[in-house]
Amino acid sequence: MEFSGCAMCIEPAIPNAYRPRPRMDGMNGAARPDETGVLERSIQLLKLLAAAGKHGMALTRLSAATGLANSTVHRLLGQLCAQGMVVQHDPSKRYALGPLVFELGLAASSSFDPRDRCAPFLRRLAEEVRDTVYLTMRSGSDAVCVDRHEGPSPVRVLTLDVGSRRPLGMGAGGLAMLAYAQDSEREELIQKLCKRRLGRREQFEAELRTAVQACRRNGYAFIRNRVNPGVSAVGVPLLNSLDQPIAAVSVAAIDARMRPARVTALAALLQQRVRVIRQSMLGHGA
Repeated sequence: MEFSGCAMCIEPAIPNAYRPRPRMDGMNGAARPDETGVLERSIQLLKLLAAAGKHGMALTRLSAATGLANSTVHRLLGQLCAQGMVVQHDPSKRYALGPLVFELGLAASSSFDPRDRCAPFLRRLAEEVRDTVYLTMRSGSDAVCVDRHEGPSPVRVLTLDVGSRRPLGMGAGGLAMLAYAQDSEREELIQKLCKRRLGRREQFEAELRTAVQACRRNGYAFIRNRVNPGVSAVGVPLLNSLDQPIAAVSVAAIDARMRPARVTALAALLQQRVRVIRQSMLGHGA
């Protein structure tokens, strides 16, 4: 059994907070939305399509999420399609990432891919805990899933596809990276995340700060039913030599498999395995 979509499955949640804020003009505070450049708006669309995954998004939904006119979104998507960055599905007419994005990702993978070092550890971890293990990395104020290993549990939780993204703080991995960012950077990220919210901003900020404090106090992030109903996750950050988070490792399972005692045991196991991964990446042995 897999959790990934409708009645018996859970589809990866698409962030609803990608609306760009209009820039302000000088001292009078007048909005100047036209200042947002073509490149910035195109990248915004690509990020939304990355979050949507293989199912893609309709033009009207992209327009609503960005605050751009349908005609503007249509023109930008046409340009991206012409370059192979975006494709349009038939007959749904939804847009999704195109083959050039994949090719560019392959070209950059040798410089930005930690999976080679992490994969053996994560594969063994998934077999040991019998649940799904994720490796996420930060991209701006988002967390991007870069690897996934499924354990042998008969009920598998597949709430994140490789390449999908969510705002930092939504998932366990993203929350762990946010909590262990440097103080000034963390505060800046929290403010950015709050500005991206379309509603309940004050409540969201209070909940996010409470979750960050709990993560720093406990040494791990824990979420329950935050992104997908019936799913819980534990995550810990992977730190570089400067003690800055470069990635996070998390385990997700149905709530029934995430009782308090197991959450504590999983957190301790993740912390131990991440220390080993860090030592391997820093050249201090496996």
